[in-house]
Amino acid sequence: MSLATIAREWTRIGCIGFGGPPTHIVLLRKLCVSDRGWISMTEFEDGIAATNLLPGPASTQLAILCAWRLRRRLGALVGGVCFIAPGLIAILALSALFLAGHPPLWAQAAAAGAGAAVAAVALNAAFALMPGSWKRIGSRPVERGRWLLYASAGGLAAATTSPYLVLVLIASGLAEVGVREWRDRPPVRLRSYVLLPLLASVGSVGGIGALIWEGLKVGAVSYGGGFVIVPLMQSDAVTAYHWMTNAQFLNAVALGQITPGPVVQTIAAVGYAAAGLGGGVLAAVIAFTPSFLFVLLGAPHLDRIRAHASVQAFLTGAGSAAIGAIAGSAVPLGLALAQPWQVGVLAAAFVWFVLLRHNVVVGLVAAGVIGVAASFAGLPVGP
Repeated sequence: MSLATIAREWTRIGCIGFGGPPTHIVLLRKLCVSDRGWISMTEFEDGIAATNLLPGPASTQLAILCAWRLRRRLGALVGGVCFIAPGLIAILALSALFLAGHPPLWAQAAAAGAGAAVAAVALNAAFALMPGSWKRIGSRPVERGRWLLYASAGGLAAATTSPYLVLVLIASGLAEVGVREWRDRPPVRLRSYVLLPLLASVGSVGGIGALIWEGLKVGAVSYGGGFVIVPLMQSDAVTAYHWMTNAQFLNAVALGQITPGPVVQTIAAVGYAAAGLGGGVLAAVIAFTPSFLFVLLGAPHLDRIRAHASVQAFLTGAGSAAIGAIAGSAVPLGLALAQPWQVGVLAAAFVWFVLLRHNVVVGLVAAGVIGVAASFAGLPVGP
């Protein structure tokens, strides 16, 4: 397989991949399985299952894995970069417009409208993930009880904008490992996990070090889907480091939804607010590096990783907490709304996304148009 072909096709998917992971999976399956026959359906489905077990953006990892199957490591690097680049360029360009010190009124109004709908997007993402996670942990009452405990812990941490959410995710994963190992055999294997929480205690410094730590958290600890990065980032970006206001953070999340590519690219907007264009690029590189490493180092062993009981248990617990965190993030996102008309937009967005299950990108664009209309009607759009 020529690298030029991989670059062309993965760039095309990166340009038209609006709508998040479901769209990315459909496009990759159509290209690699249905149209070109490069990968068998069984290999593709196994790739979906394996990448969903990994932390970080699953659809990005699937794109990297598909390219790896065609040209191994060089193909994975080319395919991954070409898949990520279009959305990254778009979000950095929009960040320069929407996060400017004095953006045009129409841009500020559109951002206020789209940002008002973000809390509903979070709830929609959480509800979509719940059935699979609920089924995965087991059907017995004690197992369902653990799911509720992990999800409640994640939701509480996110709702209170706790900077220690990452510790809650790791602790939930470790708790599930402990429960299963205690149930099945003597708990002697937990020793290999005790250092994990220590990794989450670094990053307390500010400046570029804090931005690097933020990108690493987003790329390496975002269990349960891309939207879990929202509560992970909000406390640090708004409260701890004051890189952006609550309104600007809502804008950044909306930009991550309406641009092609994975939601994780929201970190680029946060990095832009923290340190300009260089900060945006640095944050994105740090956030996506774990995905490349997971695939490049783990692709030959994915079947064995999938079958590892401790890995399965850790991701089951951490994933349950992540879903609770996604739902809990709707609380600070909703409280960040500054104008009464935005509450009406949020209510309409809840109906559109959660009750009617309509397209997220269309809903956010519509919310942006409502924001522009509100500004023309003389309603305030700023904080």
